[in-house]
Amino acid sequence: MGYGLIKELPETEQPREKLVKHGVEHLSNQELLAILIRTGRANHSALDIAKDVLYHDSRGLGALGTMTIEELTTIKGIGTSKACQLMAGIEIGKRVIDFQYAKERITCPDDAFEHLRTRVAYLKKEKFFTLLLDTKNQIIAVEDISTGSLNASIVHPREVFHYAIKKNAKSMILAHNHPSGHPDPSKEDHQITERLIEVGKIVGIEVIDHIIIGKDSYYSFKEHSEL
Repeated sequence: MGYGLIKELPETEQPREKLVKHGVEHLSNQELLAILIRTGRANHSALDIAKDVLYHDSRGLGALGTMTIEELTTIKGIGTSKACQLMAGIEIGKRVIDFQYAKERITCPDDAFEHLRTRVAYLKKEKFFTLLLDTKNQIIAVEDISTGSLNASIVHPREVFHYAIKKNAKSMILAHNHPSGHPDPSKEDHQITERLIEVGKIVGIEVIDHIIIGKDSYYSFKEHSEL
C-alpha cells in the first residue's frame, strides 16, 4: 500500500515541513528524494516514487550517482523532468564535496585514495580521472576524463592534458577504478601510464602517480617504484 498524497500525511511527517522544523539531517534518504521529486502520480505520492527509486538498484542510494536519464525514466512516475531534477541535485552534491576538498594537500598515495574512493565506490564501469595539483601539491580540480575499459584510444593525452594546461596544474595524479574490486594493474594500465608520463615531460606537467582503486584497497605505481 502506498503512502497516498503527501498532503494527507500529518504535517509533522511531510518531508518539507519536517525539514523546516527539525533540519535536513533528520530526513531519511526517501524523504530527501521525495522533496526533489516533488509530485507523485495517480494514487502514489512522491514518497512512493522515492521508495521505488531507492529500490530500483541493489546499490540503493549509491546507484543514483551513476544512473542516466534513460535509466531513471524507466521507473514509473519518473519522467524526463523529474530525472533532470534528481540528476541536478546529485551533481550539486558532488560539486559541494569537490569544493570542500579544494586545496586539500596530497602528501601520499593514501591521501589520493581517500579523496577518490567515495567517488568511485558504486561505479559499474571503469572511469579514468586526473587529480590536478598546484605547486604545493594541493588539489586544483578532479577531472573526469573517460568511461570504459582503459586503452590508448579512450584515454588520449589530448584530453588528459587539455584540462591540466587549462587549470595551470603543476603536476597530476592519474586514477581509475577496477569494478572487479582487484586493483592490480593490467598491461594496458602500464602502457597508458608510460605514455602519459612521457607526454607530461614534454608539456611540463609531471605525472607523479597512477592510483588504481579497488573495493577496499588501491595500487600505487609510485609505491611500487614504477614511476
